[in-house]
Amino acid sequence: MTGFILARRSSRGRARASARRLKPWYRNGSLVFGLSIITGMILLAVLAPVLTPYDPIQQNLTQALQPPGSSHWLGTDKLGRDVLSRLLHAARVDLRIGFLAVLIPFVVGSILGAISGYFGGWVDIIIMRVVDVFFAFPLYVLVIALVFVLGSGESSIYLAIALVSWVSYCKIVRGEVIVARRQEYVQAARLGGLSHWRTLGRHIGPNVISQAITYAMSDIILDIMVIVTLGYLGLGITPPTPEWGSMISDAQEFITTQWWMAVLPGVAVVITGIGLSLAADGLTDLLSPERRK
Repeated sequence: MTGFILARRSSRGRARASARRLKPWYRNGSLVFGLSIITGMILLAVLAPVLTPYDPIQQNLTQALQPPGSSHWLGTDKLGRDVLSRLLHAARVDLRIGFLAVLIPFVVGSILGAISGYFGGWVDIIIMRVVDVFFAFPLYVLVIALVFVLGSGESSIYLAIALVSWVSYCKIVRGEVIVARRQEYVQAARLGGLSHWRTLGRHIGPNVISQAITYAMSDIILDIMVIVTLGYLGLGITPPTPEWGSMISDAQEFITTQWWMAVLPGVAVVITGIGLSLAADGLTDLLSPERRK
């Protein structure tokens, strides 16, 4: 009973310490600036139907390849579709997939990593051998190859990312759990009579998951890059749904005359990546005080 009480107090103390570290988040320039960029991009995507007066998939060949003007602020593409409308509606697709595709790998990888790191033995050997097999190949290329096999479409992208990306979360959480299981509060929980699963879920999990959350911010960038690459290769979202990669692919033949059609989707990808990178860097500093200078 005494061990259980000590474990509860230690775990709560660590949680309160984490909460205190999270209070001055507004003083973290990287985090604030990054979240501001991400929030702005999400708002533009959500409000795309309101901000754009044109249907992003409606063709009007008589208005094809119009330069920027009062009626079409960013001009039209080769099929007469409004570029601004397609750019903002494409953000809805890319950001939605980028954020949602992280969830399954995050959950599955974190659970398997926690089990592997806590129990060790043959469980750890089996899980880590599977992880090593995936790491033997470039993960970025492996996702593209899987989508090529599964076929184009949003569901194929989700499945391919889920099958590949979980290994990174597994390895991160495993390393954190191996360190955490040697801590006094874990030993106290076990002496207090708590089961392995309760110790793992209630005491270890909340104290090691921050690294996986930080990595997830960076992983969203990789997912968006995968989506854009697949769209550029014609393996992503099925046309005529607007998507940044397919917009770049469609506009590359006009790069010398209507350069903005290819450049602006690329700029959108870069801005999104910068925002996520800054947010991830700020979150790392916030959750890892020893890295502060």
